Amino acid sequence: MHILDKIIKSDDISSKIQPLRKNGKRIVFTNGCFDILHAGHVRYLAAAGAEGDILIVGLNSDKSVKLIKGNKRPIISQAQRAEVLAALEPINYVIIFNEPDPFKLICRIKPDVLVKGADWEEKDIIGADIVKKNGGRIVRVDIVQQISTSDIIQRIMDTMG
Repeated sequence: MHILDKIIKSDDISSKIQPLRKNGKRIVFTNGCFDILHAGHVRYLAAAGAEGDILIVGLNSDKSVKLIKGNKRPIISQAQRAEVLAALEPINYVIIFNEPDPFKLICRIKPDVLVKGADWEEKDIIGADIVKKNGGRIVRVDIVQQISTSDIIQRIMDTMG
């Protein structure tokens, strides 16, 4: 599969995962902005992928990132962020979404496993109730300390002035 074929519309995800589910594949979902991809992201996505057979990443659109992070973000466009994510081995599908959170996507996908960073309390994870109601589980992955997009941007600003 070409990496760009991994980037799909949310309307198409059901037809992609239905046959996979019938074959007993465990569907994993996670989401994020993934603005400047770094080692913390890579480790997180590898851990998420290890939780099942098919990893779907919900990617915040440029519009959505601006709502969450402010008008100066994202640094990297949604098309480029999606392409970089799609090139990573653990990821099977990338879906760009416009909302500030992935609730609608989670309701559509009904993943077997929902993965978020351990910096989120389970009670605060969007869609956790839906996943658990459908017999799925929530996994919280440890965050790599002192590696974040915001820290990288600050170091660039400090270095380049």
